[in-house]
Amino acid sequence: MSTQGSTTGSYVEPGEEYTRDTNYIEDRITRDGRDGWPVEAGRYRLVAARACPWANRTAIVRRLLGLEDAISLGLPGPTHDARSWTFDLDPDGLDPVLGIHHLQDAYFRRFADYPRGITVPAIVEIASGKVVTNDFPQITLDFETEWTEHHRDGAPDLYPEHLRAEIDEVNDLVFRDVNNGVYRAGFAGSQEAYEKAYSRLFDRLDWLEKRLAGQRYLVGDTITEADIRLFTTLARFDAVYHGHFKCNRNKLTEMPVLWAYARDLFQTPGFGDTTDFEQIKQHYYVVHSDINPTGIVPAGPDASGWLTAHGRELLGGRPFGDGTPPGPPLPAERATEGHGLEATLAHISRA
Repeated sequence: MSTQGSTTGSYVEPGEEYTRDTNYIEDRITRDGRDGWPVEAGRYRLVAARACPWANRTAIVRRLLGLEDAISLGLPGPTHDARSWTFDLDPDGLDPVLGIHHLQDAYFRRFADYPRGITVPAIVEIASGKVVTNDFPQITLDFETEWTEHHRDGAPDLYPEHLRAEIDEVNDLVFRDVNNGVYRAGFAGSQEAYEKAYSRLFDRLDWLEKRLAGQRYLVGDTITEADIRLFTTLARFDAVYHGHFKCNRNKLTEMPVLWAYARDLFQTPGFGDTTDFEQIKQHYYVVHSDINPTGIVPAGPDASGWLTAHGRELLGGRPFGDGTPPGPPLPAERATEGHGLEATLAHISRA
């Protein structure tokens, strides 16, 4: 999620469709270090705001694979200023490992005149303080395929080789119409652009409703990268996208299959315990001031429904395949106290 623009509220271009800038820093951290960044435990820090769906993906994968000891986690607050994401949740507003107030500092240490948005997630080399990559689709794939020697015992295979073509195909459709589709509706600069994005979004959600009616997960019988990418959008749907982005044909809670599927994942260790509904709402409703000029953050919706039985286990499937659930979150990485669902998160942590 980007902070590009001179003010925090400049997101809609009147009369235009929203087009996401997907020109990221494409360096990769690999076993062979071919881009100059070899896999090495303790060398890098993942900066991933809980509010951001793209960053939330990386936090989920890191948890599921047990990479906490290999890659540390920095958590900016839910809002940002015109410069970039800030570490306002940390003492003195300073990231305790990188020693910076703004994520922008890590970008400028690498590129003094970096011209694009300062996005999360970002991986920063700790020693140099330089951003390595912000290529969020590749970050999770590399966690799954390049960091295998640092995976925990019992880590699931989130990107099984024999299913990669199908996972990639589903991911492309979901990104275009759902993950990015909600933004194309919310940041549309014309009625025509909005209605086009709206139609594509709900057509794809209807397609997903049918696909998941007879199978527990999107691809195969275990949780994969595809489920993680869809989940972070579904988790934000009723709290933000339905009202704030005008994606209001219906709520997630009114799509019985997708709602049960989302609850199944939320109640799985690694998903609900990386989700913070209050930070999610604070980000969108405060930062997007051209859409919500009052800055009022809604009190609802009631999130207790995420705790209810989903029945998806009747479809079979094995959430972690031949692996096991991750342990509880590190104490410093637990969801913010007072942001609701503590009982659920405690249950998830014990599962």
